Amino acid sequence: EGRAEAERCLNCGYCCECYQCVEACGAGAVTLDTHRQQPETMSLNVGSVILASGAKAFDPSGMAEYSRHKSRDVLTSLEFERLLSASGPTMGHLVRLSDGAEPKSIAWLQCIGSRDVHHCGHGYCSSVCCMYAIKQAVIAKEHAGDELDCTIFYIDMRTHGKDFDRYREAAEEIHGVKFIRTRVPAIEVVEGRPYPIIDYVDEEGHPARAGYDLVILSTGLETDDDFKHLSAKFGFELTEGGFCSTDSFLPVHSPVKGLFACGTSLGPRDIPQSVIDAGAAAAAAGSLLAESRHTLTCVREIPAQRNTSGDRPRIGVFVCRCGINIAGVVDVVAVQDYAASLPYVEYVADNLYTCSQDTQEIITATIKEHNLNRIVVAACTPKTHEPLFQETLVNAGLNKYLFEMANIRNQDSWVHRKNPAAATEKAMDLVRMAVAKVALKEPVEDTELEVNRGVLVVGAGVSGISAALSLASQGYPVTIVEREPQPGGEAKKLHTTWKGENVKDRLQALLEALDENPMIDLACGTEIKSVEGFVGNFRTTLETPAGSRVVEHGAAIIAAGAREYTPSEYLYGHHDAVMTHLELDCVFMDDPGKLNGIENVAFIQCVGSREKKRPYCSRVCCTHTMESALKLKKHNPDCRIYVLYRDIRTYGERESLYRDARLAGIMFLRYDPEAKPKVSADGGRVRIEAYDPVLEQQFSIPADLLVLATAVIPRINEKLARLFKVTLNEDGFFSEKHAKLGPNEFASDGVYLCGMAHYPKPIDESVAQALAAASRACTLLSAGKVEVSGEVAAVDPVACSGCGVCIEICSYSAPSFKVDGPFAGRAEINPVLCKGCGLCTASCRSGAITLKGFAPEQILAMIEAM
Repeated sequence: EGRAEAERCLNCGYCCECYQCVEACGAGAVTLDTHRQQPETMSLNVGSVILASGAKAFDPSGMAEYSRHKSRDVLTSLEFERLLSASGPTMGHLVRLSDGAEPKSIAWLQCIGSRDVHHCGHGYCSSVCCMYAIKQAVIAKEHAGDELDCTIFYIDMRTHGKDFDRYREAAEEIHGVKFIRTRVPAIEVVEGRPYPIIDYVDEEGHPARAGYDLVILSTGLETDDDFKHLSAKFGFELTEGGFCSTDSFLPVHSPVKGLFACGTSLGPRDIPQSVIDAGAAAAAAGSLLAESRHTLTCVREIPAQRNTSGDRPRIGVFVCRCGINIAGVVDVVAVQDYAASLPYVEYVADNLYTCSQDTQEIITATIKEHNLNRIVVAACTPKTHEPLFQETLVNAGLNKYLFEMANIRNQDSWVHRKNPAAATEKAMDLVRMAVAKVALKEPVEDTELEVNRGVLVVGAGVSGISAALSLASQGYPVTIVEREPQPGGEAKKLHTTWKGENVKDRLQALLEALDENPMIDLACGTEIKSVEGFVGNFRTTLETPAGSRVVEHGAAIIAAGAREYTPSEYLYGHHDAVMTHLELDCVFMDDPGKLNGIENVAFIQCVGSREKKRPYCSRVCCTHTMESALKLKKHNPDCRIYVLYRDIRTYGERESLYRDARLAGIMFLRYDPEAKPKVSADGGRVRIEAYDPVLEQQFSIPADLLVLATAVIPRINEKLARLFKVTLNEDGFFSEKHAKLGPNEFASDGVYLCGMAHYPKPIDESVAQALAAASRACTLLSAGKVEVSGEVAAVDPVACSGCGVCIEICSYSAPSFKVDGPFAGRAEINPVLCKGCGLCTASCRSGAITLKGFAPEQILAMIEAM
């Protein structure tokens, strides 16, 4: 945008040094110094390079059939994203650009610049478009109201990520977003008509025509010429789609030693996978540079903490607009004015985004300028943003606990968006309560502890082994616990990866590396009996075939894997012609001759997944079917192969397998979940009957072999979750700390997550997440020390009655009885184990326990402020 604006400057395309841009830039991004900057050549001496060059959105301007040149109401998805943004051209107000009117209907056209070898040369799926189109439709309805008609035209709905299918269902059932399965060939714009026209063929094969106020082109991702130049300079290969080529078992390693890649440099992917790749690339670089660790470390300078003891409270209140998330509902100016009238408040401001970097710098400067000693931020959730604001206080020389957040987004604007007046009043209440509490807050200090350098990895599948090898290569001793007698996990049943690598050979190489590494202790046939301790200092008791043993470690990685669903439908277990994906892989490996002479083969997708009991996509099944079908076709070119599917989800460059399968003559027949295929025995064969909603007729397939694409289901993880004090989602997979910000971490410090224990995923993504988990563990271990929150419970031993209720109720085993001294038999709190949940404080009958930062007088002040 900046370059485009510069080219437009004075309509001449070059700088005449008038410096009007310096005067006009309110954000201060353009200054006299930056204006005078010249290109500079730098030479850096580094041990490794990470490619994180990203991708760009496909430009559909060259596709005349979509009438971009004829109508301002045909937008790309990126343009529409800016239209929804509070910092966009309409400040988040949803309007038609042609006439400024509010739209009554919006259509999204999927796969523009993706899955299209004819117009743009991009045969791959861009992976992100389906989800961002759904998100945009939901947000558009939130902006404009439920009466807005939102329709998404799609080929296959690729919501294959964790909880993505639930989001799609909520968009349809709760928000009223419409989904029409078709590919729109063109957009018609007729002079004199106020809206673009879409002609399409509906799911029943009937022609249809509709006009929409706005049409959004869901554009895909692509690399640019600069990336090709990088490839030539560094000497790494590109895939058919123009991305960095890597190996499934080394998913972030380029063929050039010391050169790693992450994010969309590796292919189209969303934020969670990009963050995981980034961690994996960091781990790979860390392994290479392990011997040089700490040799060039810079010590961060932290300002001395001001002594505020005895000072009168001087409170600063910062009210966030959060774009229109808050300001679209709450009258932020009224809240700001109200906050200025509260006791001890010396400074008030509102910000477009209080969490932005420039605002953090402003807050730091404001604290110093106005001598503020307590801060309230009225914004979003402290769950994600409190550490950021606390860091700002530290940079300003304040104790980070002299801070309070009022959540006027999640607890207010999001839940009261249809009642702005009440939402504004509630925001004032929340701010008033926060101010009343923070005025009584006192400085609290964190606890610092030494960290044990060992790591416990739970699970010896591909993910667990990869994490262990990464950690060991960086100098950390690892103990791997595997419940099965042999390592390898489910990968032992896989034939090849989607890229064609032989899994058996690659797994054997991993196992040999594991066996030869002196830093790794493998304990097979072993169960975890108990886990004690805390981040940096865990004690885990293992039940091994030789008896019990205790392992001390500073971090743990859960890589417990998942397993294939055992179906009860489609005659599985009752007919020899019916088998699962993994069973077919075993046939490929052990007895391929068994497949000779097979004439008809059928695959049924989504067996046990994407239904009421398991409403998630198992992510790997569609790709696995394409692999198996192509291998069968190669083994027996004359066999007829049918794939019965709901959506084909060969995301990213896996789309090439789908294209190859169609070119090979493999037939794809769609079915609806309300009319699942029926399978009956027909001698040595089975017969599949189903209804084709496209052809609108029943069909019958005699099959010599029926392969079921069964769901990936979690192992029984409840015990493991309880031992490590982590949570499971409703499907039984482990819940990450944050889908985007912490995709391989838990809320419990020092415990990390990877592989299929997190969610179904293929080998390359499992290995990447294993490396990312190892990277997060290294971040903890390499520091040597860990800081534990100061907001923990404390016991007054004089008031304690020794009843033991706190000990019974605590999920983290933080309270215990003193064993000696004058207060033996009274409770004490281990501050390292305490999570500050307040259960013990609330349950203490004698009032002996207080929670720092939540003292009774602070809570009472908040109540009185209501």
